[in-house]
Amino acid sequence: MHPVIAKTLGGLSLNYYLRQFVFGLIFPALFLLMQSQTTQPTSIGMIVFLLISSLLYPYSRFVYESIIGYIMGQNVFFINAIVMLFTKLITMLLCWACAIFIAPVGLMYLYFYHSKQQALHNKDIE
Repeated sequence: MHPVIAKTLGGLSLNYYLRQFVFGLIFPALFLLMQSQTTQPTSIGMIVFLLISSLLYPYSRFVYESIIGYIMGQNVFFINAIVMLFTKLITMLLCWACAIFIAPVGLMYLYFYHSKQQALHNKDIE
């Protein structure tokens, strides 16, 4: 695998990527279900958007969770479960719908993070 691809697209653990990918499939599934109730066919452009957003969603979610983790730190809030689930669903939808814009930030971060780790590893070997 090319080093750039390994440091970016391969930068998330497979477990994390697959978990987020499965959650990200909720939105294209809902869209396609609603679309099937209409007489209009789904356009090629929409199918491409659904595919790209679904593939990039785990990286978008990684950016969101990293930012929220930095802001929140180790704080814990106790709130109503319905409010929390609704908020989570909205943030998931926003991360999925805007994945094409948010994911590149995560991919750049992963590239620089893994490059730095590789440089430290190479320095330790010398």
